[in-house]
Amino acid sequence: MDNRDPQPQTTSPTSISDPRLRFEARKALIWVSVVALIGIAIYMSQALLVVFGGLVFAAIIDGGARLLGRVLPIGRSWRVAIVLLLTVAFVAWVAIFAGTSLAEEAAQFPALVEQQAIRLMEWLRMQGVEVNAQRFSGLAQQALGGIGQLTTAVGGLIGGFTTGFLIIILGVYIAFEPNLYERGVAWMVPDHRRSAFLELASEMGMSLRRLMFGRIVGMVCEGILTWAALAAYGVPLSVLLGLLTGLLAFIPNIGAVISGLLMVLVGFSGGPDMALYCVGVYLVVQTFDGYVVIPMIARKTVDLAPALVLAGQLILGVLFGILGLALADPLIAMIKVMLEYRSEHSSDDQYGDKKAERSFQPG
Repeated sequence: MDNRDPQPQTTSPTSISDPRLRFEARKALIWVSVVALIGIAIYMSQALLVVFGGLVFAAIIDGGARLLGRVLPIGRSWRVAIVLLLTVAFVAWVAIFAGTSLAEEAAQFPALVEQQAIRLMEWLRMQGVEVNAQRFSGLAQQALGGIGQLTTAVGGLIGGFTTGFLIIILGVYIAFEPNLYERGVAWMVPDHRRSAFLELASEMGMSLRRLMFGRIVGMVCEGILTWAALAAYGVPLSVLLGLLTGLLAFIPNIGAVISGLLMVLVGFSGGPDMALYCVGVYLVVQTFDGYVVIPMIARKTVDLAPALVLAGQLILGVLFGILGLALADPLIAMIKVMLEYRSEHSSDDQYGDKKAERSFQPG
């Protein structure tokens, strides 16, 4: 019989007894987790952008419900329902009452642009510039195809139906019960960070609502002013150009350039005088929007540098197409709000972290 003392049970091969080595292993695990999360975010970037689009749509609905709350003392759900019904009514009006005229103008639009392109090619040849007819024809067909898709979307056939439908559904759900989803996200944040997260979420929501309110006001002003000014001079397709100008105003910088080019192309169909008038209308509308509407809204919302917005639009437009181009401005605004909040409260966070470290020290 063996009377020797039994050998003590050794630790698991995966355990690390050295505290310094264990600390470094934890740091490595954190970095690996961060890299994995970044990879997952890149892989799911399209879906995340759709979710953000739902948040933007929810902010628009929520802003309308809050405005109604100032004049209608009814429950929030009823106000959200009223905003949604008004939105559906407007879309139905465009599709039913204005749909016929818009469809006729949309059918004329590609042919009109093609005619102006041919005139431009002939003018370049008269100036001694050789133009490859086949290459120019291919580019013109591509451009007309894009314009045809755009005008078709305006006429009622929405491109990217699935993405738009998901954005609308997400926005409606979030708008009806925003606190439910806010609490759900806050539940995943550590306890000592939840109050700061809720404060940041409140600031971001307020900034997003004001930004979208300003964007919608600018869209309505540009669309109505463009339509009225073009119709007064007898410019063809004035209704369609006004609607396109209003819709493209949702995309800062790039949208204004596209609407201006379309306006001038249509104006050339009536001669140089009409083209110059269209240029004047474009300059007046953009000046009014840039120096009257935007400054009034920018006082109470996020002030973004134009170059920063344009760079974000180019990057997100290349990565995600029209959806990234449309959501670049609110996304950059939310990042700026988050960074500003982090900068303002960095000293408080450092004080809280030091206090927490002292509370966990033994003895």
